[in-house]
Amino acid sequence: MSTWSAVMIVSIVAVMTYVMRAGVIVALADRPIPVPFERALRYVGPSVLAALTINLAAGGEGGPSLEIAEAAALIVAGGVAIWRRNLIWTLLAGMTTLWILTALT
Repeated sequence: MSTWSAVMIVSIVAVMTYVMRAGVIVALADRPIPVPFERALRYVGPSVLAALTINLAAGGEGGPSLEIAEAAALIVAGGVAIWRRNLIWTLLAGMTTLWILTALT
């Protein structure tokens, strides 16, 4: 496959993805979101974060491959999540811990 073909394929897929997402937003722009959907959407961010965390802790290929810095970041983030009950503070605490411990090791 040539470079031109690859660029064209990526461009077409990008435009199609944009049109599909924008189409839903434009089609539903003037309609209120039903309460059950709104309630369910509130949990999408924490659910995705939990799925990523479990994938990191359990390991994708060949079992757990958790390092000390990652384990400490998970523990700190878990503590902040219980204490503050705020997704942003949880992310900030976990990532800051991970960055600091990774820089130190």
